[in-house]
Amino acid sequence: MSESTTPAAAPAVEVDVAIVGGGLVGASLAAALAPTGLRLALIEGAAADDARQPSFDDRTTALGNGTRRIFEALGLWSDIAPQTAAIRRIHVSDAGRFGFARLEAAELGLDAFGFVATNRTLGAALRARLASIPGLHLRMPARCTAAQLHADHVELHTEGDAAPIRARLAVAADGAKSLLRAAAGLEAATEDYGQVAVVAHAAATRPAEGTAYERFTPQGPFAVLPLAGVAGDGRDHGGGAYGVVWTVASADADRVLAMSDDEYLAALQQAFGWRAGRFTRVGARQAYPLKLVRADRVTAPRVVLVGNAAQGLHPVAGQGFNLGLRDAATLAELLADAVSASTRAAPAGAVSAFDAGAPALLEAYAAGRERDRDGITRFTDGLVKVFGDSRPGVPLARDIGLLLFDLSPSAKQAMSRLSWGFAARTPRLARGLALAVRGDGA
Repeated sequence: MSESTTPAAAPAVEVDVAIVGGGLVGASLAAALAPTGLRLALIEGAAADDARQPSFDDRTTALGNGTRRIFEALGLWSDIAPQTAAIRRIHVSDAGRFGFARLEAAELGLDAFGFVATNRTLGAALRARLASIPGLHLRMPARCTAAQLHADHVELHTEGDAAPIRARLAVAADGAKSLLRAAAGLEAATEDYGQVAVVAHAAATRPAEGTAYERFTPQGPFAVLPLAGVAGDGRDHGGGAYGVVWTVASADADRVLAMSDDEYLAALQQAFGWRAGRFTRVGARQAYPLKLVRADRVTAPRVVLVGNAAQGLHPVAGQGFNLGLRDAATLAELLADAVSASTRAAPAGAVSAFDAGAPALLEAYAAGRERDRDGITRFTDGLVKVFGDSRPGVPLARDIGLLLFDLSPSAKQAMSRLSWGFAARTPRLARGLALAVRGDGA
């Protein structure tokens, strides 16, 4: 009998932290952890140059000033900034009614409330950074197919014959339908808003000049945001470029998607009005069902949730990515501080006993993110519901509330701080400060 020629299974790849999901939040976390000296792995199902990467598409993302600081601290803002449009004015209105409010950044001592970028722009900067991280075990494209939790590690399997990855800490950054979250037994409540966001880029005859519009309609919120450069067919026709997020009832989404460009532009003009001038061009339209997804807990033994795996929000206030990035910034800071503390505590010449999945670290993360998650989730969910409430007296009350808000400098000042979140302590990266690195004693 001849000996078997079947090759032995490849040994597992041992890492400190494995990130499942290489979208905007997962890739940002990898970039934040790069200076720590930790052994890192990142698993992402879409290839780096795949135009179908769902996180790096042409959707627009509002970046708060805290998010800008994080990207500055990571050395990414210089690549992102040239392709962003500043939000210097915000106009909010209740469609067909008298309620409205206006916010001016300059009146509140700000250069801008935030910035608008396409996910594709953010993705390009993050992909370039991932390629430059020394020692990063990058599996892209590779879909995580299974996760097995053990006392001292999580074993992650990917499609194909690749060796498993064993991580002291596994980070779920794989979205609202997270496989890792399910494997860890972390329950998530889901509420379907019955709405679909139809997203497109459009060109209009009037320059945006830093103005973002949020109009609340009976079917849902309607956002028209300034964009950098040109829109529609990619050529400059004069005027302004805008990102349009048109929320419609789920039953109406197919009708809007099936419209010809001319039909869509006419419907957009009628629904939005003429504040941007005449809409002249529109690019491809994409639809995204809107749901509130919120995990009951964000940690399990050796597992932590960030971004949409922890909470998926309605885009009404543009806070979903900002909140998820603060998840990543907080986790990165805790890990960096733990590495430094462990290195300082180790005897000279000894190997540090650092454990990325230590229970105390996960407890600190959960406690540090609770207030911010709860506050932003309640705020966005409340906006959707109060402006979708047509019971007698409610529309009148909210319009009066909008007008009172418009007259209150203190209320506007409080709103301008929304992008920093509700946490008792702002993450170090969101203050523009670099993280400690292995052995630097910072």
